[in-house]
Amino acid sequence: MRGILRLALSGRVVRNALLVSAVVGCILNGVNQGGRILNGHDVSWWHVLLNFLVPYAVATYSAVRNERDRREEPPAQG
Repeated sequence: MRGILRLALSGRVVRNALLVSAVVGCILNGVNQGGRILNGHDVSWWHVLLNFLVPYAVATYSAVRNERDRREEPPAQG
């Protein structure tokens, strides 16, 4: 468990997840609340937060899982 947390908090994973979260979060906010924003209505800040947190969590999970699988893969024999 400690190794997973170390990977999830590593600089490379965090930077990548933040980038993914920024791009995908902006797109999701535009899709989900674009009409409200354009019409000057209040937005749901809870949904804004989730639109950024979910892609961050998915990108982090994917990177950690990929790194763990890569490390556990036996060397190729040729």
